[in-house]
Order: sequence, then structure tokens, then C-alpha cells
Amino acid sequence: MNRLEHLDKSLVDELTHAAREAVRDELREQTRKQRRTAALYAGAGAVGLYAGAALALALGLALALALPDWAAALITAVVLGVVAFLLRGAARPSMDGPSRTPQSVTPPVTPPVAPPVPERPAAPPTVDAMRPGGVDPEASPRRSR
Repeated sequence: MNRLEHLDKSLVDELTHAAREAVRDELREQTRKQRRTAALYAGAGAVGLYAGAALALALGLALALALPDWAAALITAVVLGVVAFLLRGAARPSMDGPSRTPQSVTPPVTPPVAPPVPERPAAPPTVDAMRPGGVDPEASPRRSR
């Protein structure tokens, strides 16, 4: 019997080890894919930032052909500020009326629910001399429904 217990324990240990290794390998593969995706998004964000900076520089240089340098830089800054404001507004949830609270945050309005009121019998229980206990079970408030 002792030998069977030893075999059972070693079999359980072996199965546990195999399952642990399979899960570990699967998680490694998933995290490898997620790391690659995150790195690509980070690279796209950095390149997009440089592209935006080059566009702002081009706008400033184009305005500097007709205006003084300080005015071209000021106009470029105002244009970028307006674009940032519009992007922030697009990222926020839509606003609801003058309260200026986002719709996604306000809970839905539900009517208040009154607590349940126990039913009362229409008439007080009657005493019936013919029944054991002296109470009519049909008029009793304890009857089952």
C-alpha cells in the first residue's frame, strides 16, 4: 500500500510540474506578443510626436515669411493650443446640459422602492368551537400561500 501512495504522490507531482510548465510557456508567449505590440505603439507615438513638431515648425516658418518671427511663433502656439483643446474635448465623455457632468458617470434615475409590507388579514381570526385549537385556519395570518 505504501508503494501505491508513493506512486500516486509522484504522479501528482509530475502532472503538477507539467501543468505548471505549460501555463508558464503560454504566459511567456502571450507577454512576448504584448511587449512587441506595446513597443510598436510606443514607437508610433514617438514618431507621431516628431511629425507634429515638424508640422508646427513648418507652419511657423510659413507664417514667418509674411510676419515677424515672434508673431509667427505666437500664431503657431495658438493654433496648437486650439487643436489640443479640441482633442481634449473629443476624448471626454459627452456633456449633459448645464450641470456639466458626464453622462457616463451619472447613475440612472430609478424610482424609490418602498419596503415590502406584510399582508394583514381582512378580518381578525374567528374562534370556531368545532376545530382543534379554536382558530379558523383560513382566517389565520399564518396560512401558507
